[in-house]
Amino acid sequence: MNLTIKFFQNILLKTKEVLKNAEGSLYLLAIVLSTLPLGNIYVSIATILFLVITFFSVKKSLFKIQKDFYFPIVFFLVMIMSLIWSVNIQSSLSGLQKSLSFIVFPFAFFALPNFNKDLLNKIFKIFSFSMSFYALFYLLNALVGFVDTHDFSLFFYNSLVPIDPGAVYMSVFASFALFYFIQLSHKSGFEIIALSILTIFLFLLSSKSIITVDFIIIICYYAFFAEIPSSTKTLTIFMVSVFLFFSIFFVKEVKERFMIEYETAFVDNTLENSLEKANVKTHNISIKEAWNDTKFNKTDFFPGTALRIYQIRIFKEIMLENNKFLTGFGLESSQEQIRIKSLENNLHQDYGEYNFHNQYLQTFAELGILGLIVLVWMLFVNIINALRNKDFLHIAFAITMIMLFLSESFFCRQRGIVFFIVLYCLFNVTTTKQINKNPLIP
Repeated sequence: MNLTIKFFQNILLKTKEVLKNAEGSLYLLAIVLSTLPLGNIYVSIATILFLVITFFSVKKSLFKIQKDFYFPIVFFLVMIMSLIWSVNIQSSLSGLQKSLSFIVFPFAFFALPNFNKDLLNKIFKIFSFSMSFYALFYLLNALVGFVDTHDFSLFFYNSLVPIDPGAVYMSVFASFALFYFIQLSHKSGFEIIALSILTIFLFLLSSKSIITVDFIIIICYYAFFAEIPSSTKTLTIFMVSVFLFFSIFFVKEVKERFMIEYETAFVDNTLENSLEKANVKTHNISIKEAWNDTKFNKTDFFPGTALRIYQIRIFKEIMLENNKFLTGFGLESSQEQIRIKSLENNLHQDYGEYNFHNQYLQTFAELGILGLIVLVWMLFVNIINALRNKDFLHIAFAITMIMLFLSESFFCRQRGIVFFIVLYCLFNVTTTKQINKNPLIP
């Protein structure tokens, strides 16, 4: 028994020695980020390990306040306040448990010793290589399935990755890893391979919003950040554009996902064909129909854009009918209102289980105008700091989050919260802010 106690005491003493230079805790952050594609239990274990070791080794003299971390903390306090007016206390309490990262990670960063940009890049390197390994695993798994079934769809979208985490979340994680490899001025052979795997993986996932945002960010990188000759920049931008064009128009599954959005936006009464299931003829709802029609059929199908337009419409109706603009319904407590609307509109019951697919609307509906203001201000501070520091990875992260929140309720999933708050803290901690000589910003 005494030997066991002594063994663990030695481990803790050695851990404290490692943490004196910040590397130990920050490498644990890399592990937290790398567990995001796995189940929430692994994310939670990695998070708890990071927090316990960080606070165990904290010294009062090192504790420092970071003003930019007030925003996620205030955001969490608004969530707590929402318990007062929540229409579903149990859902709100469950949401609070999931959202603890908004307060525990900032406090952990208050306690961390100073660290430099090189150490930050080591964290991103570990995360980015781990994402490339996940991508390779999913691609090989799809290949094995294809050999058995000859089903080519296994290589695309939610068939390529498990439903949890799903194609959108994996696209977000893989995109950041892709940006890390792109911005390296000198790439090793392994880094080039990882970059290639992630590029293929992202296009096969076929997340339209992520592909579009990634394309714009990559073009901006080569136009303003890349320290290469102008002729090389032009050629690179041209090749990236050609790759995107051929992927969209000549890869059948990717083309279908983009074309169905075109039809949704500009053509009424289009019919699903290859996406039809169980031999049931389904009607594609157009954007016009999603915004105006009040009665639908059980077989109506909402493509991505139409679904989001419909969700904006019912958000407006729900908030007006219940007069909840000031407070919202409470954290994680707006879903019942969405279910009621789906019944009123005669939709298939599955549509009642979809959230708003828009983080701004989700926050407004649950936390009211105050919650929305805090969220927007947090995003504003994040991108201002990114532009001020002229840090491409920070800018890419800030833009991705702003745009992604228009199409996804990213904070409805634990992994979404952890990804956002960890990167927010890493990028906005004052000790890592260094001036980059890139001429993008005067």
